[in-house]
Amino acid sequence: MLLSRLRGRVATLCLTTVAAAALVASPAAAAEPPSFYDPPTPLPPGENGDVIRHEPAEFFLDPLKTVRAPADAQRIMYRSTDTHGEPMAVTGTVLTPHVPWNGPGERPIVGYAPGTQGVGDDCAPSKALAAGLEYEGPFISGLLARGYAVVVTDYQGLGTPGVHTYVNRVAQGHAVLDAIRAAQQLDEANLPDDGPVGITGYSQGGGAAASAAELQPTYAPELDLKGVYAGAPPADLTDTAELLDGSYGVGLVGFALAGMHAAYPDLNIPDVLNERGKALLEDISDDCIIDIFKYSFTRSSDLTVDGRPLTDYLAEEPYRSRVDEQVIGRIAPEVPVLVAHSRFDDLVPFEQARRMAESWCEQGATVRFAAYPTPTHVATAIAAYPEAFAFLEHRFADVPAPSNCGEF
Repeated sequence: MLLSRLRGRVATLCLTTVAAAALVASPAAAAEPPSFYDPPTPLPPGENGDVIRHEPAEFFLDPLKTVRAPADAQRIMYRSTDTHGEPMAVTGTVLTPHVPWNGPGERPIVGYAPGTQGVGDDCAPSKALAAGLEYEGPFISGLLARGYAVVVTDYQGLGTPGVHTYVNRVAQGHAVLDAIRAAQQLDEANLPDDGPVGITGYSQGGGAAASAAELQPTYAPELDLKGVYAGAPPADLTDTAELLDGSYGVGLVGFALAGMHAAYPDLNIPDVLNERGKALLEDISDDCIIDIFKYSFTRSSDLTVDGRPLTDYLAEEPYRSRVDEQVIGRIAPEVPVLVAHSRFDDLVPFEQARRMAESWCEQGATVRFAAYPTPTHVATAIAAYPEAFAFLEHRFADVPAPSNCGEF
């Protein structure tokens, strides 16, 4: 009885900020078991893509959790490699559709590279899928309805400790490829261990998909990759930052700043920021995509010590070299790629994606570049769905891939 009353009092006190802070420091709180997202230390030995742990999960299509997606879900933690070549743990979700695969060969697996979720742990796609809050849920469901298995990575630092290394080319490309490897070896998913795979993503996910396409021949050559859809990829962060600075989407620059600081602490990014800039960096490091509008129309020149915009720093060392490492387009993919982008994209510049596609073409890649007339970044994501679905369907059917190199 005494224990029951004590628990009741603790539950009540937890509703206040003071009590919550006290609990954080208490031995009882410290003794709580680690969450699924806490990696073992050190990581167990293994290879990239090895599953560290897994558990049943859910995928709802609405926040009231009334509509379940037509798939069995498993939350996974798997081994991958960060931008410095160090092992890391990444989480994600493997989705096995309820519908049978009626196409040729074995059931394909699609590696889904999520668009911008944020940089804080609460923004992890695996958490959003389970809560019915994943804004890309309809596209993922469309893939499942076609009989494809889907594996959705959380990327580095979303859910797992540390700030998400937002738009880091190597880390996100590795996370996508290793998620596919993990899905192939997860017995509970009942998927082929060497069957056909594809990759798809839009916005940040488009950049991650494009990066994975470049890295796959050397990093994951055993994957039977059939094709990659990369929608509106931020292939050049300098161009993207210039477009976003002072716009309603400037919070995305804040995400990138937080991600660069997480990936490259040696840059000492806070040193170039004034007090307002440091406060923004600290604040945004826990934010999700829905939070970015509170930073709308902020000018980066108001955040730096000397009043220069952040893009000025990107042209100087040591920042220039690190930002240059994120450029996508210098390695030709060995599989067909569809790149879709709006000429009127208001968040990710059209020309830098076109340059990426042109560079791939010049290196001999098979590329279809689809220039859309739709207004806004978000509207084009929806408009490009049918072409992306058709592209993947044709790749899995081994239909000759289209290319319009030299025509855009």
